[in-house]
Amino acid sequence: MAVSRSLQRLFEVRGLEEELSQAALEEAIGNLRRLEAALQAAEERERYGRRHVSASAASADAADRIAGLEEMRAASRQAKALKPRIEEIEAEVAARRAKFLGKRMERRQVETLIRKIETANARVAGRRAQRETDDWFLRGAGRAVSAGGAVEKS
Repeated sequence: MAVSRSLQRLFEVRGLEEELSQAALEEAIGNLRRLEAALQAAEERERYGRRHVSASAASADAADRIAGLEEMRAASRQAKALKPRIEEIEAEVAARRAKFLGKRMERRQVETLIRKIETANARVAGRRAQRETDDWFLRGAGRAVSAGGAVEKS
């Protein structure tokens, strides 16, 4: 039994679906990394504001102190806004990863089925070739070759 065109087509479709789900997963991971980088930047901005407030205490400059406090507040608000979004994207990454792994499994199942059919076909072809060789020898078994090269009938 040859591998049907529809089975080959199913394999191709499963491969395309796997590629699409992998691309969606990579996109979600990229979004997550960008948000995590933005959160780190906000945390660094908050540390910068604290250093600014500390430095203003030594110089007794009210404007520097206010600027430092505003940096801290802005960074805190930014971090507060980013954290729920990061949680959403983490859930999305998990869902897309599960979908990708499911598509990969589906493609591999079809690939395994195709391999089994091809292996069975190869076995059948091997048996057929062996049977033909055996038949060929059986047809020629009534003849024996003498030492001189002449064919003798037994």
